[in-house]
Amino acid sequence: MADTVGAFEAKTHLSELLARAEEGEEVTITKHGRPVARLVPVSDTPLSRDWSAFWAKVDSRLVTLSPGTSIKTDIEAGRK
Repeated sequence: MADTVGAFEAKTHLSELLARAEEGEEVTITKHGRPVARLVPVSDTPLSRDWSAFWAKVDSRLVTLSPGTSIKTDIEAGRK
């Protein structure tokens, strides 16, 4: 269920609104009756990205890369 609250009420009851969002509810925040923001629950997203496809694409575009090496390996070696 979506609900609408004014900015002052949202400020006053932020903890309650966050709890409602945690439970899956969406809340629209208005200012002078006009919607300005929406508080929504965060979807389950992976915290880290799988970079293997990215590095494979980067390596495939390089013409001067030495055989058996990769840009990722070179970058990681440079960080040490």
